Formats: sequence, C-alpha cells, structure tokens
Amino acid sequence: MTTRSAADVQQAIHQERPLIPVALTRCAAYEADRLAESIQACWNALGRAFRPGDTVLVKPNLVTSRRAHLSCTHPQVVRAVCVLLLDHGVRVQVGDSPAFGTAGQVARAAGLTEALGDLPVPVRNLNRPVSVRLTGASQAGSFQVGISRHVLEADLLLNLPRLKAHSQMFITAAAKNLFGCVCGVRKAVAHMRHGQGDDLAGLILDLQPHLPPTTSLLDAVTAMDVSGPASGQPCYLGLLAASDNPVALDTAVYTALSLCPEQVPLWREARRKNLLGHHPDQITTPLLSPADLDLSAFQAPNRLNPISFHPRQVVKSMCRRAWLGLRAVAAGR
Repeated sequence: MTTRSAADVQQAIHQERPLIPVALTRCAAYEADRLAESIQACWNALGRAFRPGDTVLVKPNLVTSRRAHLSCTHPQVVRAVCVLLLDHGVRVQVGDSPAFGTAGQVARAAGLTEALGDLPVPVRNLNRPVSVRLTGASQAGSFQVGISRHVLEADLLLNLPRLKAHSQMFITAAAKNLFGCVCGVRKAVAHMRHGQGDDLAGLILDLQPHLPPTTSLLDAVTAMDVSGPASGQPCYLGLLAASDNPVALDTAVYTALSLCPEQVPLWREARRKNLLGHHPDQITTPLLSPADLDLSAFQAPNRLNPISFHPRQVVKSMCRRAWLGLRAVAAGR
C-alpha cells in the first residue's frame, strides 16, 4: 500500500472540493468612490453577478440605537452597496430585526435613513416569521425559530456585518450577523434558552442552511474593539472583506487577527461541525491574503461576559413593537 504524505492528502481534498474565495481588500475611508471601487473589486474577485429583476435583501447590522454610529454597519457602506445593486437592475430592500426596537428606529439613529433618502430602497423590519426547526448538530439540540418571510422570499441575501469585539462571542463578523434574520424578540428567547458560548454558536450556524443564497461583505474600515456588540471603541483597520461563504469569510478574518479556534465560540463550533470554510486550507484569497494585512491594532475582549435578556426586557420589547405597529396603521403606512 502506498503511503501518502499529509500534503498529498490535502491536495487530493482540494481537487475534490474547490477552494472557497474570500476577497480581502483595503478601503481607506467611507467615501463613495473608494467604497464603490473596493466593493466592486470584491464582487469581481468572487465572480458575483446580479440578475436584473431579482430581489436582493441587504441585511446590515442594525443592532441598537445606542452608539449606532459605531455599533451598526456604516451607512455609507450600505448606501454604496445599494447604489451598485440598483445599477445592476435589481430590486433592493434593506432590512434587519433588532432584538429590541425596530429597524426603522435604529436606521434613523445610525444615519442610514438619511443616507438612503434619495434612493428607491425601503428599510424593512424583518418581521412576518416563518417557523423553522433547526435540527443541526448543535449541542443545544433542535430548536424552533421564526425566520422573517422577507428574508426567505429574497433571491439573494446580501449580508453586511461590521467587525466587532463581542462580550459573548469574542469576535463577530459574517456568521453572527445572519442571526438577525430571526424575527425580533425570538432572538432574545434563543439567548435565554441556549445561554452562552458554543450552544448559541451552534444555533447560529444551524440557521444558515435555511437561508437563501447569501453573499457577505464585511465592514472593517472602522471596527469596534475592546468590547461589544454596542459598547466598544473605534478601531481603524481600513479593510473590506467578502465571500459567498460566511464561515470562510470569518475564518480568513480570524486568521488575519492571529486568533485560534479555541478563542472564538463560532469558529470553534464551525470546526466541531466540520463546516466547509472552517479551516484556512479550504480558502483561497484572490486579492490580499491574511498575511498581507496588519490588524494588530484590534483589541479583543479581555474576557467573555454573558449577555442577559431578562424576560421583563422581552415583554417590554414586544409591547413596544405592537404599539409602533398600531401607530403605523393609524398613520396609514
């Protein structure tokens, strides 16, 4: 029997399964021309094409109205993506489902409503839940969630996370932002039921197969470091990153940050599940490589702290959502 070296085995694996492109590119500022050039370079590197007439749901991170200028995806990144999509003749919607409050409230606080003011792009609250049972191999077992019908009816989901330190998940990027496809307070319920760390990470990763085709574009021009997801500090990195595989995108960024899976619950759980994209050897970087980037300025959290979702908060948020819905009906919207 012929013995193959580890390199031969790895090469055979690569031949059977093509490498996943992750586009890493520099973007020095949130200026329209620079953003458009960098975003288009990422899409070209991925071979991402858009079909006229398709519905694309742009899903930024609209986490909270608190410190929204930093805790949310930068409004100029969202605008630049929407302008490019409209130029391709697609129908564009922007939406998210904050755990507390509404997408409209957070969009106004973040400056997104103003940034999109001259574009035919509605900002939607990702409501209208469709019940889906997540039956992946998460340690938490199966779990029922409500995914927004707005997401499920889209031809393409364009995921626009912001790179952030996170007091519960250590670092968050593309995979975590997809959790916002779960409607409103149902995310808080998931937090309460499945707690912290790997259980919640498994639930987030189990969500992805139920979503439409997804391309992620990470806003790391200015990241949030030290703490998060809302209370951290600005950290300039001058980076945009994109991939059709959110796990691969996150792996490339974790690698550039010199992290290891043991530090990051989502990476650790992706490795446990053996998800495609969890290992750097499964990735190709057609533009810059992680070794080309200097992300040493980024400070990860010193320790992880559980995020509490007290039942009183959940009930309060449900009442507020109902009240805002009644106001909208009364206003004829």
